[in-house]
Amino acid sequence: MANTKVAIIAANGSLFDAYKVLNVATAAAASDAEVGIFFTFEGLNLIHKEGHKNLAIPEGKEHFQEGFERTNVPSIEELIGIAQELDIKLIACQMTMDVMNLEKEDFVDGIEVGGAASYIDYAKDANISLTF
Repeated sequence: MANTKVAIIAANGSLFDAYKVLNVATAAAASDAEVGIFFTFEGLNLIHKEGHKNLAIPEGKEHFQEGFERTNVPSIEELIGIAQELDIKLIACQMTMDVMNLEKEDFVDGIEVGGAASYIDYAKDANISLTF
């Protein structure tokens, strides 16, 4: 996937959303694609220092936790580390941070902060655009 650019918007904040976003992003980056994720609204929970450790499993789907553990699926914390090792651009939405009274220090190390215009600039020449 060399010369492929993937732009992802992460706007939801459950455990399933985190796995969807980070699984697709790390798979693309491991295939030599350039990947950027714009975290907005509840999606900010996925990169919040404490929030990503306590993501909710959708009601009625609690049995998935056992499956994640049984099949050795990496934790969200591990997937964030993998994303960073793969040089995935992690962009926190400035507007949402302002609304929620959050600072860059509230998030995992290595993120960028930018507004919607930053995402648009990144995504304008993306080959693949996804929203979760």
